[in-house]
Amino acid sequence: MALHYRDGMPLRVVIAEDGVLLREGLTLLVQARPELELVAVCEDLPTLLDAVAADPPDVVLTDIRMPPTGTDEGLRAARRFRSSHPDLGVVVLSQYVEPDYASQLFEDGSRRRAYLLKERVSDVEQVVAAMREVAAGGSVVDPRVVEELVAARRRGGDGPLSRLTERELAVLAGIAQGRNNAAIAEALVLTVRAVEKHINAIFAKLGLAADPGSHHRVRAALLFLAESSGAGG
Repeated sequence: MALHYRDGMPLRVVIAEDGVLLREGLTLLVQARPELELVAVCEDLPTLLDAVAADPPDVVLTDIRMPPTGTDEGLRAARRFRSSHPDLGVVVLSQYVEPDYASQLFEDGSRRRAYLLKERVSDVEQVVAAMREVAAGGSVVDPRVVEELVAARRRGGDGPLSRLTERELAVLAGIAQGRNNAAIAEALVLTVRAVEKHINAIFAKLGLAADPGSHHRVRAALLFLAESSGAGG
């Protein structure tokens, strides 16, 4: 049975994508899911802004690059929605592994934001899960982007992440991807207790709030990685 958003109501989605094939694919994806409702389909930034203003959805699924300039329209929309529609979730789709884009998306907070590579669109469940997560107030970062963020920061050589062991970096990557302790433990073939110890060490070394059981740890890790992504890269 399909999982619905809240109170039996579907998750309302606006799509913004200028590529015809991907736009049609995303449209079919949303229309095929009973827990999703398509509100509008847009091809450029002005149309997206108008659609959200006219009938605010729960989630916007948007490309980064759209007309009129084909540069960072999706990121600009996400920043604008942070103030105009703070409860709106935004899933940004990117064709490339670009840590700088992820950094810009999360620079004013990671809540209700997701950054996925377009190659993930073929994994319908992953895309839908990301939309659910941002609608609920969470955040998602594509695993490949997290790897690039960590690698870029480590190339800096003298920052806080350089203090972490390889195992701690792997745990931090899991945290930044939104995984809980059990999922991190399974992925790294560790016990949950071992993961908890690594998280305590990570937070101590990075000077982050020591509350490893809180969802705040995900946002803190994302922000740290995003703010650090430019070093050495």
